[in-house]
Amino acid sequence: MSEPLFELHGVTRHYGPRAVLAVEELAICRGEILAIVGPSGAGKSTLLRLLNFLESPTAGVIRFQGAAFGPQQEVPLSVRRRVTTVFQRPLLLRHSVAQNVAYGLRLRGERDASMAVHTTLEEVGLAHLAKQPARTLSGGEAQRVALARAMILKPDALLLDEPTANLDPFNVGIIERIVARLNRERGTTVVLVTHNLFQARRLAHRVLLLLEGQVVEVASVQSFFDSPRNPRTAAFVNGEMVY
Repeated sequence: MSEPLFELHGVTRHYGPRAVLAVEELAICRGEILAIVGPSGAGKSTLLRLLNFLESPTAGVIRFQGAAFGPQQEVPLSVRRRVTTVFQRPLLLRHSVAQNVAYGLRLRGERDASMAVHTTLEEVGLAHLAKQPARTLSGGEAQRVALARAMILKPDALLLDEPTANLDPFNVGIIERIVARLNRERGTTVVLVTHNLFQARRLAHRVLLLLEGQVVEVASVQSFFDSPRNPRTAAFVNGEMVY
C-alpha cells in the first residue's frame, strides 16, 4: 500500500458537549478509494468535513501530505486547494454548464479556462451541453457538472458525500465509471461516503465502518464483506443491525 495522504491521530469532534466523532488512528493512502459506510448520524459527513478542513478537530491531529493541523489551527489556502468535495445535492450557479465548471479556476485567477473546461466536460460526457443553463439539467447531468467542477481543479483528494443517492441506476453507473477512471488514470485519492454497500463493493479498495462516531473496522473490500473481523461489521453487512 502507498504512503498516507491523510493521517488522523486521536481526532475527536464535539458539537457543544456532544461527541459526534472519535478516531484514534486512521491512514488514507495516496491513490486509494476508501468507502465510508454506516447508518445516518454515525459521523460520516463530519469526518468528511474534517478531511476537507471545513471544520477543525476538537482534539487530535490531522496530517495532510505530512503537514499537521490541530484544533482551531489555520489551514493554508494552498493546502485547502488540494482537497475538493462533491455533495449529494449539486449546488449549481445560475449560469451555463461551462461557466459552472470554470468557476473554481476563475477563483484561482485562471483567465482562459475554455480548453480545460471543454476537456473536462468531454470526460464526463457533457460537452454537448456546455452552453445550456445548468439549472435546466436532469439530476444525473447536474451531478456530473458538479463532479466536473471538482475534477478540473486536479485535486489530490476528492471527497464524495453520497454523490449518487438520488440518481437512477443508469446515472449511478455513469458517475461510478467517471470516479473509477479518475482514480485509475490520475491517481486521485477518493473518499466516498455512501449508504449503498453494493456501490462500496464495486468502487472501493477499502471500506471503513463508522458506528456512533467510532471506527469499527477498516479493511479491504474482500475482507470487509467476506470475512469481517468485528461481529458488528458482520451484522451491518448482513442487514441484521437495527438502528
